[in-house]
Amino acid sequence: MFKYMKGLVTELGPNYIVLECNNIGYLIYVANPFSYEEGKEYKVYLYNNVKEDENSLYGFKTQDELNLFLKLIGVKGLGPKMANTFFAMGSVSGIVDAINRENILYLTKFPKIGEKIAKQMILDLKGKVTAETIEEVDNSTDDLVAVLESLGYKSAEIKKILKDIDNSLPIETQVKEALKLLLK
Repeated sequence: MFKYMKGLVTELGPNYIVLECNNIGYLIYVANPFSYEEGKEYKVYLYNNVKEDENSLYGFKTQDELNLFLKLIGVKGLGPKMANTFFAMGSVSGIVDAINRENILYLTKFPKIGEKIAKQMILDLKGKVTAETIEEVDNSTDDLVAVLESLGYKSAEIKKILKDIDNSLPIETQVKEALKLLLK
């Protein structure tokens, strides 16, 4: 299982990029390949789609996009290829808002999304996706979050500072850095 990959974009295709990481070129399907530049380094969040006859990677620029994508592919009739098209023309907040407001017109503007699938998305996801649930905390920070919550800090406060803490450091150092940021 892959979480993300950092590397150099060496090729842009109509629906993919090739990301070179440690001298290996990975073909990654993305919603908008032309939002990347050849010869530039990127961090791409990944979903590995493994099926009987296929092993493909889907890439996203943010963790929020990946989290929403994972929710979308859980909808009956909506596979990775169709779910990926949402990110070419829509924003995470726009898609979440359309689902929660039952805006079928907005959802059907995406390629291959008809009224039936839009209604299924609303049925499966309405009330289950909000901006807060999409912005999930990285699993590698669970220990840090647990420590800070036990000290009385609210999860909203903790989420704001998590991006500023290097999760490769020992937990003691992470807690010290987090407390410095929370006390500012």
